[in-house]
Amino acid sequence: MNSINWTEFASPILLSLKVAVVSSIFVLLIGGIAAWGMSRRHFRGKTVLEATFLLPLVLPPTVVGFILLVLLGKKSWIGYWMESLFNHSIIFTWGAAVIASVVVAFPLVYQTMSTGFSLVNKDLEDAGRSIGASEWQVLRYITLPLAWRSLMASYILGFARGLGEFGATLMIAGNIPHKTQTLPTAIYIAVESGNQSLAWCWAAAIILISFGLLFIVNQRTRRTANNNE
Repeated sequence: MNSINWTEFASPILLSLKVAVVSSIFVLLIGGIAAWGMSRRHFRGKTVLEATFLLPLVLPPTVVGFILLVLLGKKSWIGYWMESLFNHSIIFTWGAAVIASVVVAFPLVYQTMSTGFSLVNKDLEDAGRSIGASEWQVLRYITLPLAWRSLMASYILGFARGLGEFGATLMIAGNIPHKTQTLPTAIYIAVESGNQSLAWCWAAAIILISFGLLFIVNQRTRRTANNNE
């Protein structure tokens, strides 16, 4: 343990937290909007579109990473546009890790939010509309408060998926120390290089972070349940 460089040790942890926080916020917004829109509309091809949304859930992360690499590379119009916007390629940056985390976490967040919206009493929403509430007001004051458990569960899933993402992140963000090296890739490299003590320290860090998040959420859920009794 004395041989561990604590500056080197902290870097992947801080970067992973940064990626997880940013990606979980983005995926919660995108997944929530998609789930709300899909739950309120019926159209031809809806099943195909939903299957497309859930596709990253069953694809190997390396396949997802390869597709993102092609889409965001300099030869694609998306990559060209992003390079023009940011004056450098998004590939092999921490932003690429955020994109990878958003894509792989989206199916989990979308599915959870869809279930939450489907359980909301439609009569209450219709009652709100009948007294003149706009769709935004119905969503803000009726739908979201009633679906808050799904909202919280979605954020936890998005955060945890972003924190633990490995395959797609490695493909488009790489493993550059102090730049794109997240906890999962750092653990992998430590194990490959035979540094078991460092790998265990990083593994303990990611376990403690995950446990702490779940503990806080469980405490808040219990407190809310007790207040409602």
